[in-house]
Amino acid sequence: MHIPLPLKLSGSICALATPFRATDDALDLDAFARLVGFQIRSGTRGLVVAGSTGEGAALDAAEFRSLVEAACRENAGRVPLLAGTGMQSTRKTIEQTRLAAAAGAELALVVTPAYVRPTQEGLYRHFSEVAEHGGLPVMLYNVPSRTACDLLPETVARLCRHTGIIGIKEARVEEQRMRDLLDLGSESFAVFSGDDPTCARAILAGAAGVVSVAANVAPAAMQALSVSAAQGDVEESNRLDLCLRDLYEVLAVEPNPTPLKWCLRRLGFGADHLRLPLLPLSAAYHAQAERVLNESGLLESPHLAG
Repeated sequence: MHIPLPLKLSGSICALATPFRATDDALDLDAFARLVGFQIRSGTRGLVVAGSTGEGAALDAAEFRSLVEAACRENAGRVPLLAGTGMQSTRKTIEQTRLAAAAGAELALVVTPAYVRPTQEGLYRHFSEVAEHGGLPVMLYNVPSRTACDLLPETVARLCRHTGIIGIKEARVEEQRMRDLLDLGSESFAVFSGDDPTCARAILAGAAGVVSVAANVAPAAMQALSVSAAQGDVEESNRLDLCLRDLYEVLAVEPNPTPLKWCLRRLGFGADHLRLPLLPLSAAYHAQAERVLNESGLLESPHLAG
């Protein structure tokens, strides 16, 4: 089945957090809409809703649909909208992808199935079936540190021939892995970094951009980094990358999106409430996070208004 491709993806794509109200654990759609608006005003080139950073596994079907619909309303077609639809089974992933399409998403970000550890042939068939029957173009997502499942470049080489598979978010950090994937890049298949601390290197090598956690709180800086690296400006991209190092570090002190949600609360985007088994950021890291936000000037960003 041929699916018309959406707008060309490039630059910094934000893997959005999902704000929840601390009082009743419900979606905070007001804070979420403001976060989407902040991203677009700051230059973010795409949005991911309900991915792992968005605690997608903790959402029920109605919440998932509400979140995608809220993002669509606020975005109003200004940047490409992706929804995280990867589940542990192919059938459930297809169902979730169809739900995302019905809610207005333009693409599906589909992570390798966690825990079940399929073979490479199983992964090939999984992604092919989702691309064939899910109703949305698919961006593959490989993050073995979370899924215990590694989508190998030779399998990606088979998958990228499918007209409904338009790219990959690769979270492995080895340079050789990125080089192997970049050899597969084309006008119809984009390779994105899925790791903020190594994204400058990846984009300088030819990656189309980054699907970023840090962009939640530093969207303008992540887009500027993406642009300078895409233009081959090594000095400027390295300068920007160095400026972001402390932020990368604090966002990794506890499992994502735990530190991120604390930072978003300080920026005014909802409570730092997560759904169990995730817990709020440990008090031992509050001073470090506060220092990073202050020193980076993020708390005074003019884009926070609105």
